[in-house]
Amino acid sequence: MASGKNYLRLNDKVEVIAGKDKGRVGKIIKVYPDVSKAKVEKINVVKRHMKPNMNNQQGGIVEMEAPIHVSNLMLICSKCAKTVRVKTSLLDDGTKVRVCKKCGESIESEA
Repeated sequence: MASGKNYLRLNDKVEVIAGKDKGRVGKIIKVYPDVSKAKVEKINVVKRHMKPNMNNQQGGIVEMEAPIHVSNLMLICSKCAKTVRVKTSLLDDGTKVRVCKKCGESIESEA
């Protein structure tokens, strides 16, 4: 079901490139690799009608982030501060790293 590799990880800074939140920037708070989606804070906010339960005593209408497809997100490089495409590269010690295609610097998550 998933199409291709997912290049986005937790705590990555991304920009929405398509949809109702186009142009907005946020941080990834959860990744769903099996369906190629990710939750981004304060992006794709939806309202859900919740019944009262142990966690939510009162119930009512709750605003929460819904997952957005990774094809609608683009990674922001921390070095050049632009939205970039990503390639993978092997280091001398054999570890894979994500590399910015514009500036050539490796992209590490701030986690």
